Amino acid sequence: MATSTKRKRKKGSENWRTAKGSDIHELYELSVQDPEGEIGTIDRIWNDQRGRVARSMREDFCGTAAIAREWVKKRDDNMAIGVDLSTDVLEYCRNKIETGLDDTQADRLQLIEGDVLTTKTDPVETILAFNFSYFLFKKREQLIEYFKGVRDQLTDDGLFILDAYGGSDSFLEMEEDRDLDGFTYVWDQSHYDPVSGDVVNHIHFKFPDGTKIMKAFTYEWRLWTLPEIQELLLEAGFRDAVVYWEGTDEETDEGNGEWTEVETGEACEGWVAYLVGIK
Repeated sequence: MATSTKRKRKKGSENWRTAKGSDIHELYELSVQDPEGEIGTIDRIWNDQRGRVARSMREDFCGTAAIAREWVKKRDDNMAIGVDLSTDVLEYCRNKIETGLDDTQADRLQLIEGDVLTTKTDPVETILAFNFSYFLFKKREQLIEYFKGVRDQLTDDGLFILDAYGGSDSFLEMEEDRDLDGFTYVWDQSHYDPVSGDVVNHIHFKFPDGTKIMKAFTYEWRLWTLPEIQELLLEAGFRDAVVYWEGTDEETDEGNGEWTEVETGEACEGWVAYLVGIK
């Protein structure tokens, strides 16, 4: 069965790390983010739906704003906004901006410390809610409120792009390890309640010297399904809500990084998909 390539990294033989000498935000970026790949997918979705690429973007729950930082580097007229509640992670991001962006790129990136439910920005062409962070809204009313706010802050032809995960393994209490460059990433599905749909997931990091960072990140979410999310997007006023599914590499039987709009998917043990709310 196909397994998403969206968040894969290859095992390395150098750059060995220790818990004491590591920054959890850097480890997170190395483990679960692929800004260039994400932007390639965003561009593809825009070309599919609107026949062009977007220039203005807001990254909700932005964390280190890895996508927003890459966005302003992608094209000289791209602008981005990052919104997050965490002072610490935004400070990390500001340091990365100082070292990773030139002055003209930095001028086109705005960081806002705030709640995505109440933060208001000028209309942008696309708003992103990636890494499943909107799953923290566990009630329909909360999620619809968020979706309505997003719709109101999109341009008239704007697109709202989200990701979601699922598959039979997502309902299990289990751990998954991945060896990366100098450390091991551990995705820990610690708790799942089939009545409420609530999950508690942790990210741990382990190192070659035996040291560990346990519960570097903890997520208390509701595991929303694709049809639920689509229905809520429509209830929030989006004209349409579509799903993009990843193709399968015939040789490896894993995801090939090519995303297309679909009406049906595959009953994989684990998958990641994109949803698009079309204004």
